[in-house]
Amino acid sequence: MNSQLSKIAQDTNFFLKRYINKQSNSDLMSAMKYGLFPGGKKIRSKVLIDIGFLFSIKYKTLITIGAAVECIHAYSLIHDDLPCMDDDKIRRGKPSTHIKYGESTAVLAGNSLLTMAFEILSSRNLELNEKIKIDLIKKLSECAGHLGIAGGQYLDLSYEKKKISKHRIVEMEIKKTGKLFSFCCAAPAIIKKKDIVEIKSFEKIGSQIGLLFQIADDLIDFRGNSKLAGKKTGKDNKKGKATLISLLGYRNSIKYCNKIIKNINNKLNKYGKNKNEISDTLNYILKRER
Repeated sequence: MNSQLSKIAQDTNFFLKRYINKQSNSDLMSAMKYGLFPGGKKIRSKVLIDIGFLFSIKYKTLITIGAAVECIHAYSLIHDDLPCMDDDKIRRGKPSTHIKYGESTAVLAGNSLLTMAFEILSSRNLELNEKIKIDLIKKLSECAGHLGIAGGQYLDLSYEKKKISKHRIVEMEIKKTGKLFSFCCAAPAIIKKKDIVEIKSFEKIGSQIGLLFQIADDLIDFRGNSKLAGKKTGKDNKKGKATLISLLGYRNSIKYCNKIIKNINNKLNKYGKNKNEISDTLNYILKRER
């Protein structure tokens, strides 16, 4: 698994560095690169490639789409770390972008990465027809905006130090984290021009993978080692964050995650051995230490 993730990370970063270097330089470029590279483990891209494998989509195509996803992810982390949001000073083992470059520059760098994602999806590098590109851009826009990442972050902040129901926590975590995974699972079906029912089915699988990822992330914060995690741990409890761990407890949260994995595997059984890659990725998501 680690070798696969390393290859995907290397290939994605290579694409992004080459793409950025072809653009005209600007005063924001340094902060953009700082927030984007090295860019974490690329688990979202791994999920995209795993699902793409079920549909026999070219690796190069998936890397290009994954690069757009990683731009969205980096933008969201830069903004989440801001003092007006989660106020995190460490990200991926180094000072957060706003600590390194200042708040205003961090906001603008995040905005630039957000828009660069759509540049990538509309570029000639992505060898797909224009209708499919438009559908991908529309879906990613929905997942990044008020119905997705931005809306989920708003709920996350507004739920602090409040008693929140399980249903509302799940809804928040699916928006905050699940929607980007939802795009990663829907994109291959969109490329293959599947009907709306099948696309929606993969969107739901992605939402569940995102929920699994968020709970696993909260488990790391709960038990975690800051050095391994690359960020400060134990902060959710201090801030009174609404998480499933705070509601269900540690052990029951792990059981909840195992149930999610089982349900996803059952839905993908019809793909036979081809689903082994995504199954391994799901287990990795739950058991990772950072």
